[in-house]
Amino acid sequence: MIYGVASQDNTVMILYTLVFLFFAGCFVAPPTEFVSAGITVQNMFSRYLGSEDFNFIYYHQRRTTLTLLVHSLIPLAYYIGLELFAPELDLFNIDQLNIVWTVYLLISLILPGCVLVLAIYWHSKNCDNHPISKQLKLLAGENGTWRTVASSINLEFRRIDKFVSGIQSRLVAVTDSWIIKTSTYYVYIAHQNDIHLTLSDSEEHALSYQNQMAVQYLNITVGRIEPGLKPFTIRLNSLELGDLKEKLQAPIRNARNIVIHQSLSDRFLKAFREFVEENPVYIPSPNMEIEQCIGCMQKMADVKLQKHCEDPAGEPGSEVCVPCFCRPMWCMECMGKWFASRQDQQRPETWLSSKSPCPTCRARFCVLDVCKIQNSL
Repeated sequence: MIYGVASQDNTVMILYTLVFLFFAGCFVAPPTEFVSAGITVQNMFSRYLGSEDFNFIYYHQRRTTLTLLVHSLIPLAYYIGLELFAPELDLFNIDQLNIVWTVYLLISLILPGCVLVLAIYWHSKNCDNHPISKQLKLLAGENGTWRTVASSINLEFRRIDKFVSGIQSRLVAVTDSWIIKTSTYYVYIAHQNDIHLTLSDSEEHALSYQNQMAVQYLNITVGRIEPGLKPFTIRLNSLELGDLKEKLQAPIRNARNIVIHQSLSDRFLKAFREFVEENPVYIPSPNMEIEQCIGCMQKMADVKLQKHCEDPAGEPGSEVCVPCFCRPMWCMECMGKWFASRQDQQRPETWLSSKSPCPTCRARFCVLDVCKIQNSL
């Protein structure tokens, strides 16, 4: 009878331990489901943490400290929960505890106490002792202050044109001047003028948890020139590489010649560009002024629609290609994106042989009608 009771107690303790470890692991490194449900430290204490968009540095100083403090309470939470689920163990009766549980209880009480003292030290003198503040001090140099760097980062992070990937505790952000990576207990920061980027590794998975398709993740090492600052690695989906490069000032070295999987849109744009390069060029008149592309407003318009295919002439809106009389207003990339967006997304193999209406006048054209503008220089 005594053996049966002891065996039952062990079973309850093992089951409770497994369940607790599962939820504790999900709380420390929350999966997408936990993030969506709001079961994260930053969501539960959002009022105390404030706004990440408004005060990025101060937000993550509080977040990293609070996360470390909350995680230090996990061993004590396990001890209290085990007493509630298995009262037969009588863990609250300190006088009857064996040496193992006594040591465990002492550690679970001392650990959050030490972290609390560390948190007070970090946030003393207006956070001058916080690890993030010390990193910013190194970035500021001898004559600068960490608050000046923090103000610059906060200002740039508020802009809507930054590159962002991931969640708050595992975030990769690239602004005009800074590359930032957040982790559970720390934030890595590098100035774009003082780094070198290297594509160090890639991971390929047959299924993605987001769309059940194959996915490739790239690991990019960010080497920092400033003494005292160690390199760090950012990880992102290969489909995000194009958006990342638009914000980077330094090239990414691919010394290992890693094959990067492109998105369907990127592959089409590459093929679209190759076809257009083979088409006849458009020679603008001497008095024609070439303006910026009205699609992106970043590049000069460099393509013109001129009918060169063998379709018979038709009316605008018909299924055959018709002449387009619009002046050059689009760059090749925007024209290619527009062309792809007008196709059957379920049949990408037909895109290059299909037609699209002109984004301005709706005259139908095909890839053979897209002509590159000859550079007068």
